[in-house]
Amino acid sequence: MNDGHTVVMSLKGESVSEYINITSGGLHGKYRAVQLHFHWGSLKENGSEHTIDGRQFPMELHVVHMNNKYKTINEAKGHPNGLAVLGFMFKVSDADNTNYNTIIAALKNISNDGSSVDLASTFCLNNLLPKMALLSKYYRYQGSLTTPDCAEIVVWTVFEEPIPISQSQLKAFVNTLHFPRNGTSLLKMTNNFRPPQPLKNRKVYASKDATVSHSAMCSASSLLFPLSLALLIDQFSGPT
Repeated sequence: MNDGHTVVMSLKGESVSEYINITSGGLHGKYRAVQLHFHWGSLKENGSEHTIDGRQFPMELHVVHMNNKYKTINEAKGHPNGLAVLGFMFKVSDADNTNYNTIIAALKNISNDGSSVDLASTFCLNNLLPKMALLSKYYRYQGSLTTPDCAEIVVWTVFEEPIPISQSQLKAFVNTLHFPRNGTSLLKMTNNFRPPQPLKNRKVYASKDATVSHSAMCSASSLLFPLSLALLIDQFSGPT
């Protein structure tokens, strides 16, 4: 779905047991995936909402999970540990990432605000992500939503290994989608990201395999254990 701000893909599951779940790695409880969405810049500017060692990336994927203790995402938003979001950066590569072909092809059908399409395909979410062996490098902090009201209710996990995507695939996001119509003007959906915010007093924890200098993180005693991602074959009802 083009929700007027980004591409949102809903994750279907007949029961809690059929959802994609994450646990461990310092998380308090089990979280199930409910949707994923993207943030990007323009063809001339990067658009990730996080930086890694000061580097910003062209695009960022967020996989949004809610705590299994809660029945709805609105209920989860009322609690400090209600949501857990996995953040993945993208880097531009020479070749297309064929795992994204179905998503890229569907963008033309959701060009305008409010439009949606069902993807008949069945996805394995981990095909959209870096290889499992590379997911041991990540960072964790307690933060906020990046869209209004920016409530401080999110446990963020940001992965170090970027996802490759070609320039033409990135261009499809930048050139195909539009923001809500402003009068008679139809504006391309670019720079739909919130700039990185000051850390203030937040602590950023690093997994033991993370490579960014730990002097910028917490002490070694605060390093995270491996995160368990049960990335099962599931169905996307989107972009919806």
